[in-house]
Amino acid sequence: MEELLSKLTAVVGEQFLLADESNRVLYSQDIWQRGETCAAVVQPADREQLAQLVAITTEAGYAVIARGGGMSYTRAYTPDEANSVIVDCRRMNRILEINREDMYVTVEAGCTWKSLYEALKGSGVRTPYWGTLSGIKATVGGSISQNSIFWGGGQYGSAVDSVLGMDVVLADGSVLSTGSAAQINASPFFRHFGPDLTGIFTCDSGALGIKASVTLRLVPEFAARAYASFDFADYVPLLNTMNEISRQGLAMECFGFDPSLTAMRARRESVMSDAKSMLGVLKSSDSVMSAIKDGARIAMAGRSFMKDLLWPLYINIEERTESSAEAALQQVRQIAANHGGREVANSIPKILRGDPFGPVNNMIGPDGERWVPVHGLVALSQAIPATAGVMDIFERHRKLIDRYVIQTGFLYNNISTNCIAIEPLFFWPDAVDDIHRDSVEPQYYRRVPKREENLQARAAVALIRQEIVDYFSSIGAAHLQIGRSYHYASALKSPALDLVRSIKRAVDPCGKMNPGVLGL
Repeated sequence: MEELLSKLTAVVGEQFLLADESNRVLYSQDIWQRGETCAAVVQPADREQLAQLVAITTEAGYAVIARGGGMSYTRAYTPDEANSVIVDCRRMNRILEINREDMYVTVEAGCTWKSLYEALKGSGVRTPYWGTLSGIKATVGGSISQNSIFWGGGQYGSAVDSVLGMDVVLADGSVLSTGSAAQINASPFFRHFGPDLTGIFTCDSGALGIKASVTLRLVPEFAARAYASFDFADYVPLLNTMNEISRQGLAMECFGFDPSLTAMRARRESVMSDAKSMLGVLKSSDSVMSAIKDGARIAMAGRSFMKDLLWPLYINIEERTESSAEAALQQVRQIAANHGGREVANSIPKILRGDPFGPVNNMIGPDGERWVPVHGLVALSQAIPATAGVMDIFERHRKLIDRYVIQTGFLYNNISTNCIAIEPLFFWPDAVDDIHRDSVEPQYYRRVPKREENLQARAAVALIRQEIVDYFSSIGAAHLQIGRSYHYASALKSPALDLVRSIKRAVDPCGKMNPGVLGL
């Protein structure tokens, strides 16, 4: 171990090798669980250092695990064994090339979505998918390894749908380029050149290699925007509305909550007391007059836009022209009305769009509760029966839920024209972990109550959550950030699993790249 640490230090310098216990514990946990405490954490500065670190670590017989912003909850990067070195990629955060002529951008894997958004802001272009709500911390490389959804997802799909190519460091330290850049003397302008090597390394949770850089498509940024919010009596008309909006491709973002999550959001934050939120709305308006109108409408609504809602739906529309945005808005209104939707103040989508990468305070509940989600990606026709199936699971465990004061909720997101993400959520009274304290705003953490450790309640959540995972697998749902939480190897048909395993053996013959993730 001393010899390994000495070699790693020679590559990154003493400052960027973390071997103290507090850092090793912090980096070995995600939002949901702790893994085995790693042996060390290294923080490379660039692709060359990353390649050297990987080669040194695997040659020494240690596992190597990539970690981005640490915002996942599926044990995708928590070690299975103590003889593991975690690679914190966040120093590799440069934007390497913005090519507006050929419409692509290349970033180092540790670049956050917020940094990329700010670099492109005002340029007239952006990536099709442009980040998850945790993009203040979540990295591009982490999202490509795990996949993610939200900004731009209603029309352009998930994070990996915007990727053209990448440079990947393999277990022996060699660097593989994918897409058109796999050719000699070629630029990364196109994804498909022969078999899709890019796709092989997406959603792999770092099991096949560590992303050094990622190239994403660019598209024009549409200037015309419209927003709408509706409330529904229950989840059936809500999801019927979301399904039709998806099929028509009308919304850039389309997301809904259940009553429990809506009430919790209202308790967590008084949006109107947050000057930063209002400032974001005003800055995002396209003229002084519209900024004044937006500010006045939201101020007049106060907190009433979050009060007494049942199953709310929030819509962001982006088009090339104001008339196109208005036409799409009218179509959305008609669809919602056809399903009994009641239009309410559009404050939530405006505030979110005005400050798209806010703090990640929602990982701690308003009363200091611990939080964890679970999710399934289903076809549009499955959204309603899948929700009913999850509700049945909640009802079967009602006594357990009541005994441990577990609050449950639902979040829904459209993904392009053919998919809905269903995300059941849990909040329960329990102590938070190092990663929570390290991630939320200090002033928010000081304000929330501090809870005692409640392992019985945590075990109850784990039991119910696992049953939902099993249920989603039984209906053929797909997943983001598969990690060690969802069925993958155990769910694949034999020919597919055999091929994946053969690829793993080819690029990682000693099994040292994040061993155990994906069930590999």
